[in-house]
Amino acid sequence: MDKQIGIWIDTKKAKIVTLEEDQKTLKIVDSDIETRERIAGESKHFGRFGDQYHDQEKAKEQKLKKQSKDFFKSILQEISECESIVIFGPANMKHELEKEIKNDHMLSAKLKAVVTADSMTDNQTSAWVSNYFKNSN
Repeated sequence: MDKQIGIWIDTKKAKIVTLEEDQKTLKIVDSDIETRERIAGESKHFGRFGDQYHDQEKAKEQKLKKQSKDFFKSILQEISECESIVIFGPANMKHELEKEIKNDHMLSAKLKAVVTADSMTDNQTSAWVSNYFKNSN
C-alpha cells in the first residue's frame, strides 16, 4: 500500500494524517500566523510624514504572506514522500496550500482533491482521511 496523506488545514494549524500499510499517524503542525495583530503605537490607519502618508496595512500584509509561506514550507517538508494527497478544511487556507503544492512539480501530480469540511477533532480527521482513501480506491 502506498503512503497516503490527508491534510486538514486552517490558519491556526494543519493536521497531517498519514496512512501507510496498517498504520495511521497524526501530526499537528502549528502556524505562527498572526491574523489580528496590533502594532505598538498604532492609533490611526496612517502616519503622517510631511505631506506623505504611511499606511501600516502593507506591512501587515507582507508579514502575513511571509508567515503563510513559512507555514506552507513546513507542511511541504512533512508530505514530500507520499503517493497521494487530499486537502480539506473550513477556510481559504486549503486553496492557498493547493497553489503551493501545484507549484511543486514533484507533488502536483499527487494532489487528488481539495474538499470543504468543517472543524473536526483529531479522531474525526483521521477517520475522514481513512474513509476518503477507502472510497476513492
